[in-house]
Amino acid sequence: MLSIATVLGLLLASALAFAITERAKVTKSPLSSTQVTKVFSPKASDPTDRVAQIRFRVRIRQRITVWIEDAQGTNVRTLLDSRPEVSGARLDLQWDGFAADGLLQPDGTYRPVVKLEGSHLTTVLPNPIVLDTKAPHISVPKPLHKVISPDGDGHGDLFRVHYHVSEPAHGVLLVRVAGKQTQVEFTLRKPRFGELQWNGKLKRKALPPGAYLLSVAAQDTAGNRSKPYPFAVVDIRYVSLGQKRVVVKPGNRFAIRVSADAPTVQWKLRGRTGTAAPGTLHFRAPHSKGVFFLYVFVGDHAARCAVVVG
Repeated sequence: MLSIATVLGLLLASALAFAITERAKVTKSPLSSTQVTKVFSPKASDPTDRVAQIRFRVRIRQRITVWIEDAQGTNVRTLLDSRPEVSGARLDLQWDGFAADGLLQPDGTYRPVVKLEGSHLTTVLPNPIVLDTKAPHISVPKPLHKVISPDGDGHGDLFRVHYHVSEPAHGVLLVRVAGKQTQVEFTLRKPRFGELQWNGKLKRKALPPGAYLLSVAAQDTAGNRSKPYPFAVVDIRYVSLGQKRVVVKPGNRFAIRVSADAPTVQWKLRGRTGTAAPGTLHFRAPHSKGVFFLYVFVGDHAARCAVVVG
């Protein structure tokens, strides 16, 4: 039978072990507020995406060394070499994907490592960094030739094209205006299959009638953007006439081909007006000789034809 002293000793030992265990459980990590970029590319289209950010705070005064190691555990780049930091100090470090010898590292997974010399502790942060320098591939039907009329009437207002990307990526649509390519759509999500749209506007302003060259590209999570390539010509056309000039005898009838996506158009010729459906429209020339103008309207847009009566 155990003595009272023995029982008390066992209880004391158990309590001490429990206290040590609980203390270990609540011991805080020497690092806090850790933030590490998940994926990046030194070749990203946006310069702000060309480095991986590594941020954390040091809870107690320490001498810190930080480096980047590859999947084999090799130190490929030292970012901070044995620098003293005060308690609560915030470290903001960057890695550009290059090794100490100036060579770009191969695509893969890397980890930031923090050595706290005062605590004799080396910590591999549980936040891997993926280095990805390969741009995605995007596929669209080509070549395409579309006609749109972005007048807001619900008829042919948009250019649409379906696309497929080789990995999750944003679809990018660009239009060439005055010799310069301008981005007109950048999809919010990154589906493997999606649709790009263009409403015929540039910076919320409708472009004038004419033919416009569209190009397509894709941008992945790391910021790699594929080289844009042209694939479609879009004609912006509100209303157009088959002829710019007709010659007719006084009082005779003549015909003009009218193209428009609206269900009806309005016309005006020397004080006479009317409404008709697009197609081949017939008119009677004025009875007096001279040059007159036939105007055909769709909303705020118009086309005209010179009517030479002689």
